[in-house]
Amino acid sequence: MIPETSHPGRWWHPLPDGRLQCDLCPRDCRLHEGQRGACFVRKMEGNQIVLTSYGRSSGFCIDPIEKKPLNHFYPGSSVLSFGTAGCNLACKFCQNWDISKSRDMDRLMDQASPQTIARTAKRLGCKSVAYTYNDPVIFAEYAMDTADACHAIGIQSVAVTAGYIHHDAAVEFYSKMDAANVDLKAFTDEFYVQQCGAHLQPVLDLLIYLKRETRVWFEITTLLIPGLNDSDAELKALVDWVGKELGADVPLHFTAFHPDWKMGDIPATPPATLARARQLGLAAGLHYVYTGNVHDAEGGTTFCPGCRAPLIERDWHDIRHYALTADGRCPHCDTRIAGRFAAFEKAFGPRRIPVHLSQGVA
Repeated sequence: MIPETSHPGRWWHPLPDGRLQCDLCPRDCRLHEGQRGACFVRKMEGNQIVLTSYGRSSGFCIDPIEKKPLNHFYPGSSVLSFGTAGCNLACKFCQNWDISKSRDMDRLMDQASPQTIARTAKRLGCKSVAYTYNDPVIFAEYAMDTADACHAIGIQSVAVTAGYIHHDAAVEFYSKMDAANVDLKAFTDEFYVQQCGAHLQPVLDLLIYLKRETRVWFEITTLLIPGLNDSDAELKALVDWVGKELGADVPLHFTAFHPDWKMGDIPATPPATLARARQLGLAAGLHYVYTGNVHDAEGGTTFCPGCRAPLIERDWHDIRHYALTADGRCPHCDTRIAGRFAAFEKAFGPRRIPVHLSQGVA
């Protein structure tokens, strides 16, 4: 068992009654000595807020970048992925619930410094490191230090997040990130309140901030749950908002739900629902709308917005055909494809490879 850490936390202030308020996310947890926040990993200790999961992970894997999902961030590259424990949302449909809902710190069996993670990514040929599985917002100090170590040796950093973070913390956190996939759970506050224990507006504010005030490449994912967030009216409102506030070039992924955690009685998302959502996005003028968690050749393909030629053809996380130029242009009409690209040699492939940092690839 790896002992719990007490790394000094950021983004908090004292209250007149002696408690400390965490200013990291909109939950604004007010803590007594020894009390943990809703995320479980931030705690008042010794008259400060500490992060108890710094340097500890629930596991490391090498993934294709498409699994994050990021389709326009160095397609075909590999990414070293890891997470910790806990979460600042309470989604009833969580599909990583054994990690994000964990109250058992013994799950954090891997220990690694930011420098070790960066060096491991380099040694394994990974283009980037992803902070994922649970939300990196709650282990922001660890993720930011790791991002600094990665940048020092030419490795990119990716946040896979629900985007539930206060503005001041977001400014510091995203100054360290090169890319992000933001999980837009739904497009009604009612869904966020009832299904996630959160609110919609902070996530929308974060997306607007990323688009207008940062250089972070980001894509959006919405998991469609039958009967809860998949109506035509809600999906049309979502895609119209993305087009108006973020622009046509922000990729949008509609992914399939499968029964899990507290929603075992809801059926899996039919592929037809994903296809319908994708068509609504394209009809709204969005250039890059994808389907995920299903085999759908058309829904996984990147088409040129200029001439509609298929440029990157995918089957789930597997790239089957790649035709972009090294600088990310269509070879047929020279249209620039939005994203981050480099010369393409060979895709990493769809496999997921567990890694033990002390021993190498499992």
